[in-house]
Amino acid sequence: MIAANSLGERQQEFMAQVLDDEHPLPAGWTDRHAAGMDIYRNAYRARLVDALRDTYERTAKWAGEDAFRQAAAHHLINRPPNSWTLDDAGDGFPETLRELFTGDPEVAELGWLEWAMHRAFVAADAVPMVAEDLGKLAATFAEEDWGNMQLTFLPGTDQRLVRHDVGALWRALAGEEELAAEDRPEVISAQPMHLVVWREGVKPVFMQVSDAEGRALQMMRNGSTYGAMCAYLVESLGEEEAIAESGAMLGRWLHNGLIAAITK
Repeated sequence: MIAANSLGERQQEFMAQVLDDEHPLPAGWTDRHAAGMDIYRNAYRARLVDALRDTYERTAKWAGEDAFRQAAAHHLINRPPNSWTLDDAGDGFPETLRELFTGDPEVAELGWLEWAMHRAFVAADAVPMVAEDLGKLAATFAEEDWGNMQLTFLPGTDQRLVRHDVGALWRALAGEEELAAEDRPEVISAQPMHLVVWREGVKPVFMQVSDAEGRALQMMRNGSTYGAMCAYLVESLGEEEAIAESGAMLGRWLHNGLIAAITK
């Protein structure tokens, strides 16, 4: 009977063989064993590449299948999965895309969106607040409570600054077929935007917002008070516009179901 620690060592050695082509073969292995490991290693990587392809479907369409699969293989060799679930196989892949597609930075931004939506889909359940909830809470607010107000957002909510119209890419890549060259949209954005991802019921969704709104949202997600957010908006937009925008942003986040709780 194999001892538990010996079994664990053998399992680690086996995975080292699977993940690293250059890992020395165990003592006593023949050419037949090495050939069998090559077959297993290739099948293992192919399955992981397929898992990445499923998670990053639109990114693969935009980058091109061959380029995507080469990037996926590069990622899996350099950052092999360390989780028991295929849900985590794509972790860090947007960073790999950023490194590999330096001439096409929108590829990494699109990849980030797909990964964020994937993570939002498997995030913990929570019930978003509605306008009636805020109305009841606001009835108990003193004037200073508005300035001290903090927001808790739904699990899985995430955001990123982007410099391309990733929303246009997402819509253009929704079909089953590859995009013809003449159908590929222009993706350069004149102004930086923020992609915001969350889950609506069981469906991950996203919106693109202005840089000012994205920074305001990031402040609130990081624990800032509503008063501090409003001060930032006054500095960025001017007092008159900030007054209108601060209320509009809060209403938009509430309407879209991003807010899980409000505290004062």
